[in-house]
Amino acid sequence: MSHRNPISATALTILLAAGWMAGLVVPPVLLLRARSAWLEKLESPEAQAQWDAFREDMKRQSGRDGPVQRKVPKSVEPPLKVWLRDYVWLAISAWAVLGGVLGFVAVMLGRGALLAQDEPARGGNHEKQDQGDAENAQKRKHGG
Repeated sequence: MSHRNPISATALTILLAAGWMAGLVVPPVLLLRARSAWLEKLESPEAQAQWDAFREDMKRQSGRDGPVQRKVPKSVEPPLKVWLRDYVWLAISAWAVLGGVLGFVAVMLGRGALLAQDEPARGGNHEKQDQGDAENAQKRKHGG
């Protein structure tokens, strides 16, 4: 017994496409909105002082023996500040390409799976074909 999905194929496609587009657009928009506030905070003297103190601590720990060898960060600026200032557009481009392709494939697979479970097989009911196959098998078995 099959039950019909109350949502049509067109409505399902529109709904999945809207979800895909939202997932593609919303994270970069949120990142760009938060970016200026984060950069402002990271450009403060306190943030730079924290980064300098961290680097000095790494310098002190870099010569010690132990299970972990510390390396002094080369950047004189905090990495998040450099990333937000110089590489945010690269990250957004990567998000758009990877999220676009992978999201599109996932949406199409999900759509196909949802539609396949609700629609009868192409060509309608196969009971006649199954019955005919059984009759043909019987005829071959009995030499007819």
